[in-house]
Amino acid sequence: MRTKKSARAAQYVALAAYLVFLAFPFAWLISTAFKPTKELGSLHPTWIPKDPTLDNFRQAFEEQPLLQAMTNSLLVAVSAALVAVVIATPMAFVMARHRNRLAKAATGWVVISQAFPFVLIIIPLFLILKNLHLINSLPGLIMVYVVWALPFALWMLVGYVRAVPPELEEAASVDGAGKIRTLVSVTAPLLAPGIVATAMFAFITAWNEFFFALVLLKTPEKQTLPVILNRFIGTEGVADLGPLAAAAFLATIPSLVIFALIQKRITGGMLAGAVKH
Repeated sequence: MRTKKSARAAQYVALAAYLVFLAFPFAWLISTAFKPTKELGSLHPTWIPKDPTLDNFRQAFEEQPLLQAMTNSLLVAVSAALVAVVIATPMAFVMARHRNRLAKAATGWVVISQAFPFVLIIIPLFLILKNLHLINSLPGLIMVYVVWALPFALWMLVGYVRAVPPELEEAASVDGAGKIRTLVSVTAPLLAPGIVATAMFAFITAWNEFFFALVLLKTPEKQTLPVILNRFIGTEGVADLGPLAAAAFLATIPSLVIFALIQKRITGGMLAGAVKH
């Protein structure tokens, strides 16, 4: 009994240390975003700004087109997440229910695709998009993000589909429902937590992605938020720390808001699925 209590206490200590490790950069980012210039250059920095100010936020919006960049990032990330989920869901259903050579080949493609570095594919990708006249366009970037997120999204959803009892689909088939009707009416509702989690993964991946956006988008009015954030760093590597922290803080808000809105639905969906099973 004492051993179990010690193990549990050690787990709580490790969890608390991990939470502190995750919270430290974000807390420091918030603190920096509200500090005036004189405090940013202090040799003895403090956690709480002595004279908090919003000048860094004002300066960030004046120096760079942050609002337009946020709009572009939101459009690209939401579109990529929705398209990736719509494509991956029926593919995952087929791969999970029909374990043939094609499904095995698709699984191999999922694994291999995750090993490709960005630099290896950027030149052929650039040439393909150039021939399609999609360079310096948000639709072209959305297409890239969908293709990049699809393998992992497919891998995630296959696991969720396999957790759904096939007997439910067989019962629907006996009642006269076709495969599409079964997927939409029976399987998809039970996959809701997995679909939401997959969409969130695709959204965050697209929202934070920098390299593809940097190479494919040229004009400032079409660039996404990560590319615009890079502009707060000068040519000599000297960062405009206050405005950069303010802009980076604003960039983290959408991900936090989305997670806060859907995390209850994910948990609720899992519990509902468990009751139905």
